Amino acid sequence: MRRPNGMMICKTETEIALMKEAATLVSKTLTEVAKVLKPGITTMQLDTLCATFVKDHKAIPSFFNYNGYPHNICASVNDVVVHGFPTNIALKEGDVVSIDMGVILNGWHGDHAYTFILGEVNNEIKQLVKITKESLYKGIEKAIVNNRVGDIAFAIQEHTEKKYGYGVVRELVGHGLGRNLHEDPQVPNYGKRGTGAKLKENLVLAIEPMINLGAKDVFTDSDGWTVRTKDGKPSVHFEHDVCVKKNKAFILSDYSIIEAAEKANPNLNTEY
Repeated sequence: MRRPNGMMICKTETEIALMKEAATLVSKTLTEVAKVLKPGITTMQLDTLCATFVKDHKAIPSFFNYNGYPHNICASVNDVVVHGFPTNIALKEGDVVSIDMGVILNGWHGDHAYTFILGEVNNEIKQLVKITKESLYKGIEKAIVNNRVGDIAFAIQEHTEKKYGYGVVRELVGHGLGRNLHEDPQVPNYGKRGTGAKLKENLVLAIEPMINLGAKDVFTDSDGWTVRTKDGKPSVHFEHDVCVKKNKAFILSDYSIIEAAEKANPNLNTEY
């Protein structure tokens, strides 16, 4: 839960090392998803796979029962932006699938997300995935000491909304991370440079652009969790765990192993 006093918690180097272990376990779990993801599999099967893998590595799936959330992962398909419930519906060719998950390992949280493309899609969707992923790194470049949250937000918005006209979701934001899944500060994906909280060394952030192919407007399903685009167009979500440093941010999570598994899986499209 968010701390009521709004205090940002900077970690020690020892704590950062432990957080990197937690973040890396999330990356390893998402790598297992990348190995098996294909048309015909269900997101409920992925939920079971992830929960088993995390528990086998002596960690706890942190999303399960968080504020009543009933699953281990968020599986957001096509027009679902975030917080999609895993289902027994088979995935199909052309689906855009975002898997977001968290773990608690040695008392510390890891939390990030990756979006996959199943098979062939049009160039419009490929570009959305490419640009959203790029925008994550644009934001990370600004996660350095004495910059402000608004610098991260502006970088993401400029690369997605201002350059390509995509919808940047306003209702959902990135966040601080540590012993709690959500800590201060909030990290929006839109905003003005030079505004917001000042970034201090060893502050850990979950930076997570949520970018819509169409308009920015979203709504929440009757389940109280699933967030969808109002226009029914696809949305893409990428998220890294990042430690603020003086000259260059230290990325705690590891996309390289996910990307290697993704490229090795003939059912996944990496040509974007």
